[in-house]
Amino acid sequence: MRSVKSLIAAGAASLFSTLAFAADMPIMPPPVYAPPPAADFGGWYLRGDIGFSNQKVKDIRYTNAALYAPMTSFQQTSAFDTAGIYGIGAGYRFNSWFRADVTGQYRGNSNFKATDRFNFTSAGTTYQGIDNYSASKSEWLVLANVYVDLGTWWCITPFVGAGVGGSRVTISNFTDTGINNSPGATTSFATAPTSSKWNLAWAAHAGLAYNVNPNLVLELAYSYVDLGQGQTGVLSTYTGTTTGNIFKFRDITSHDLKLGVRWNFDNPPPPPMPPLIRKG
Repeated sequence: MRSVKSLIAAGAASLFSTLAFAADMPIMPPPVYAPPPAADFGGWYLRGDIGFSNQKVKDIRYTNAALYAPMTSFQQTSAFDTAGIYGIGAGYRFNSWFRADVTGQYRGNSNFKATDRFNFTSAGTTYQGIDNYSASKSEWLVLANVYVDLGTWWCITPFVGAGVGGSRVTISNFTDTGINNSPGATTSFATAPTSSKWNLAWAAHAGLAYNVNPNLVLELAYSYVDLGQGQTGVLSTYTGTTTGNIFKFRDITSHDLKLGVRWNFDNPPPPPMPPLIRKG
């Protein structure tokens, strides 16, 4: 009987000793939740741009080349007024440094002025002449663009890019007023109807982007744009006389400054919340 009591007492002592040891052990805190590292995420975006152009043209030439043959000297000056630029587009960011988009721009009417000053020979005598031109020019420009983002510092990302596409150049309200000092010369006046021409166009871009938040980016950008050529309709005098010739605007280029906004749509979803742990 005593041996049974001894066994029971020994077992109870061992049980209490195990419980006391367990009570002295420190309680492990619950595991800390660590969200997975964010992936290098790409996504769709829309964009809008406004700005202004600073344009120039290499020269304008009448297609009747015979009129230039008697000239012994020729000088042309020309200038466009600044015009507004309004653009929209859609694109995709492939990773943290590369993105691409397609943009469409309407480039507003820009007033154009040009002057030709020349000398010409007739019957062995040299005379002077002058022609003054005026017109309005506008374009539609569609480009496919790619960009490289060069890193981000204090939410500012410099970038460079290039684009290629097409431009529809429209020349309207063209007039040509000329006079020379040859015997019996009178002032000439001619006009041309509106004409549009599609061209291959390309652009080079550079700028700074400011990350307002994960969904909104502001851009200040510069673009050099080659718009191709423009042309007038067939010229005719005030009496309706015409030779079937036009004026061509050769090599129209522009230095553009734009302010843009990008709206990002496919940002990574926020990480899931850690499970709720109840105490007690």
